[in-house]
Amino acid sequence: MPAKYKRVLLKLSGEALMGDKSFGFDTDVIAQYAKDVKEIVDLGIEVALVIGGGNIYRGMNEKETGIERAHGDYMGMLATVINGMAMQAGLEKIGVYTRLLSAIKMEQIAEPYIRRRAIRHVEKGRVVIFGAGTGNPYFTTDTAGSLRAIEINAEVILKGTRVNGIYTADPEKDPSAKKFDTITFQECISKNLRVMDMTAFTLCMENKLPIIVFDMNTPGNLRKVVMGEKVGTLVTD
Repeated sequence: MPAKYKRVLLKLSGEALMGDKSFGFDTDVIAQYAKDVKEIVDLGIEVALVIGGGNIYRGMNEKETGIERAHGDYMGMLATVINGMAMQAGLEKIGVYTRLLSAIKMEQIAEPYIRRRAIRHVEKGRVVIFGAGTGNPYFTTDTAGSLRAIEINAEVILKGTRVNGIYTADPEKDPSAKKFDTITFQECISKNLRVMDMTAFTLCMENKLPIIVFDMNTPGNLRKVVMGEKVGTLVTD
């Protein structure tokens, strides 16, 4: 059976890489994610990745850190590059060709982000990892993921989380929360369901780019999603 999607952008949070740790990343988690990504690359699917930096540094709370927001956000961008390098190492260890592209120039470790070059890389079957967010403060990695997905003409954003979709409430706090199999962008807004930050979400809505929120911590789920199986929650127009 052919895959449902040809080109996807996988968005992971930095916290997802921590596993059970309180800081940094768990090499077992990275190895599992790399294995899952390799599985869909082997199907011929073109893959791009955006990873947050919250496991290393969150630059948003000026009151807690004493560091101004813009400065802190740049620190967070560097954290995403570290995570990108870790994921790159995990993928290349199992034979997946990758390219790390950074929105902030750091030629010794990453290529500068150039849209046409990024598209050419994914066309050649390389997993492209986008680091340093959008290169601008005040924008989240959710927004970076949405922007890059649109720029490279991805068919869908796959948002890998630790829950298996979107619920009426936080399922970890409210056992009576009900899961949505599909939901529209407008319903997410009216129900105040925080799938992504509003800038990222609006970008997807305006460009009719669907989002699938699914549990990335269950091995094999990524493959099921790209094959069109009913995993997680589909947000669509």
